[in-house]
Amino acid sequence: MKFKYMYQQLLSHIGIITVAFIIVGIIVSQFVEALVFKNKEEELISYGTEIVSELKFISLYDTITINKYQEVLDNQNIVIWQFDAQGTIQYPPEQSNVRIQFSKEEWNRIMNGQVFSVSVDDRLGNPSSIVVFPYVKGDYLLGGIILTAPIRNTKAMVEEFNEYLGVTVLITLVVSFIISWFLSRIHGKRIKQLQNATSAIAQGNYDIKVQDSDFDEIGELASDFNKMVEQLKRSNEEIKILENRKRQFIADVSHEMRTPLTTISGIIEGLRNDMIPESEKEKGLQLASQETKRLIRLVNENLDYEKIRSNQVKLHIEKIEVADVFEVVEEQLDIIAKKRGCKIIVELDGNPIVYADYDRLIQIVLNITKNSIQFTEEGEIILRGKQTEKYTVIEIEDTGIGIAPDDIENIWQRFYKADVSRRSNPFGEFGLGLSIVQQLVRLHRGDIRVESEKGKGTKFTIYLPLKGKD
Repeated sequence: MKFKYMYQQLLSHIGIITVAFIIVGIIVSQFVEALVFKNKEEELISYGTEIVSELKFISLYDTITINKYQEVLDNQNIVIWQFDAQGTIQYPPEQSNVRIQFSKEEWNRIMNGQVFSVSVDDRLGNPSSIVVFPYVKGDYLLGGIILTAPIRNTKAMVEEFNEYLGVTVLITLVVSFIISWFLSRIHGKRIKQLQNATSAIAQGNYDIKVQDSDFDEIGELASDFNKMVEQLKRSNEEIKILENRKRQFIADVSHEMRTPLTTISGIIEGLRNDMIPESEKEKGLQLASQETKRLIRLVNENLDYEKIRSNQVKLHIEKIEVADVFEVVEEQLDIIAKKRGCKIIVELDGNPIVYADYDRLIQIVLNITKNSIQFTEEGEIILRGKQTEKYTVIEIEDTGIGIAPDDIENIWQRFYKADVSRRSNPFGEFGLGLSIVQQLVRLHRGDIRVESEKGKGTKFTIYLPLKGKD
């Protein structure tokens, strides 16, 4: 059974308010009733104390004095009764010789001279509030007086108050119902808006936005929901871009693998069928070896990237001289650079050291330097190293074709190629080299930045933190 949230809130609000008003109404009604009876009792005690005090100086049975007081109290519907030591009525005269039926406990209190009251009593006629004033002289009871006030007036006052209280409660409930209905409807609409937005997102619509605010938790939820939608939208766009680049990358890899595989296959067939002259066999084997290494680099780069991305790479940090790193890179790439008409230049500021994983640092510098050689012809590749108080700074700068401003931020992305014409890469980068470099630098808790100007060259700057000093 479906029960809307709006009606749940409305029912809970009205239920709580109704129960609260019933409890408060009962308590207030009982309190007012007790208060009215108490006030009436205090009034009777006040009059009775004054009458008894005056009769003590005259005579307990002075009818004239009692008549005067009765005339005054008639306007307030208060009746004076007088009884003797045996509890027989002496005043008013028309009720004389009638014995009052006191309980044993009440008679004991009278004998002890204690004043007491009864809120509702009908022994003297109509239901009334009574106050008994015994008159004891020494150890002897001489009699006493009773003041009675009919409770119909008191009850009428209490009933009138209860009527006002009932009307007030009813009006309050109606107002509370309207307010609760209004608020429940607003909250219901806001939740329905979130529900519709969630359904839209489930269907792939990420352009949805709900109204948010800092007024309450629902508003904050809406704000977080909008942030989540923005993040999902960005993630979805990134996934689409990544998928497109991945498809392009697979196409590029397939193209690049086809060439060396075709070459290797042709050389093997040539050797098997003695179609290659003896003088050319060594050259063919060397070409097959180069193409094989090219394929191995391609496979290793993909495996390497996945290991780095899934945090499977463990770094062995050690103290390394930057000069040693540059020397290894220069030896490995010098021949390739010369083929491109380039010259590798090493510039060191003193003898800088770096705390890093040796193999991974070589990989970082090699990848960037290869990239620089690839896009530089008849130019220079400069390797610089220096040390500051907090960092070791490594710069690889070239005088090549540079990178367009729109492409600088994208070069770190996997499968990205700034220039679609770069399809044949002799170094096996295939859009992964710089992405691996960035991940490795981050693993070293470092930072890498790039500056480039189209047609003038590119500079990569690596900042690696110093772990300590000898």
